[in-house]
Amino acid sequence: MLGGALIGSLFLSVFTPVAAQTPTVAATAAADPANAAALPTTNQSLCLPYLDGPSAANCLMAGPALQLASLGSQGITFPAMPLALSHPPADLATVPFTYAKVTDTEDPIPLYASFDDAVAKNVKETWPASKFKYVALSQKQTAPDGTSYYQIANEDWISGSVISKVAAASFQGYLIKQPPTIPFGWVLQSEIPSYVAPSYAAAKTGKIYDRLDMVQCYDSKTVDGTEWVMIGPNEWIDHKYIGRVINNPTPPAGVTNGRWIEVNLYEQVMTVYENSTMIFATLVGSGEPPFYTQPGTFQIYKMEENDYMTGSFETDHSDFYYIEQVPYIMYYDGARALHGAYWNNYLGYPGSHGCVNLSVADAHWLYNWAKEGDTVYVWDPTGKTPTDASQYSAAAF
Repeated sequence: MLGGALIGSLFLSVFTPVAAQTPTVAATAAADPANAAALPTTNQSLCLPYLDGPSAANCLMAGPALQLASLGSQGITFPAMPLALSHPPADLATVPFTYAKVTDTEDPIPLYASFDDAVAKNVKETWPASKFKYVALSQKQTAPDGTSYYQIANEDWISGSVISKVAAASFQGYLIKQPPTIPFGWVLQSEIPSYVAPSYAAAKTGKIYDRLDMVQCYDSKTVDGTEWVMIGPNEWIDHKYIGRVINNPTPPAGVTNGRWIEVNLYEQVMTVYENSTMIFATLVGSGEPPFYTQPGTFQIYKMEENDYMTGSFETDHSDFYYIEQVPYIMYYDGARALHGAYWNNYLGYPGSHGCVNLSVADAHWLYNWAKEGDTVYVWDPTGKTPTDASQYSAAAF
């Protein structure tokens, strides 16, 4: 936010008669003795804010005009230029499933072939005691002892005592009506303060930001190994709390049709381009170490409206995972895919086993837009994500 003195000057420049809008330096110094030493000694009129062209040559660039010009060189305007964004339809988040998380337990989870078998405790098979199992519920029946059992997507039955229903996050990215000339982004955590300079030693501005607040990102500086993002005049936030969308309309190598999906692993954002123009942007959750999302240029080779994902990486199956009815899957790199992740409520941070997690609504939008053969360009501007293909396993989710 611009200072009160500057806003007052802008107010006067709009609502004061023209004859009174061009004070001299001497008059300005008399009205503001504290700043008199910073002004040159001349009777030349001060430039009005936003004055340019030949008219600006006949006045002195100082005071509010100089401050606005300085801010303008950083892309900051007063008032701020609005972003041309809109959310896709909210009903894209609607899916015909009720999801549940299988409770973390040290004991194996029994499954039953039918409701009658469940009542009789005739176990068909068990799942290993691991932490990542999600199911899609269909019908429910209650046993004589009061225990509820649910049929899941694979047609087995599971006890209601070992599951808890989950709701997918309502987060949605943005349709881009006009590509941004200045990066914007989402704040990734709540109660994040901003600072008057790019340093934790600097004073705080008094402003606090919450998760998913949107900010414009005018500049960045790295100080003592920390990257800072300028989100306003004399206002900075540590980059680790912001996922930025940076317009990058140059097609990846080999793309000749102007259509591609870009996944920026450093920013944890996905942008979509059509006719070499950004049309969509959102937060993602990529692979966390050691299950990185592999950088490279790929093509979508298979699309599934929903499917299950299962597997394990450890020999003792301690990391066994099972996820039913994963929505809107777009495979592009072996088992790695772009897909809806109804279990992931903290997009903006790595957290998958190699896939690119999206909100259900964003995955639905992308699934409707994408075609088999479309390019997926994954990159890490920092160069820290391994690029050796031998480090990547086949399994992912």
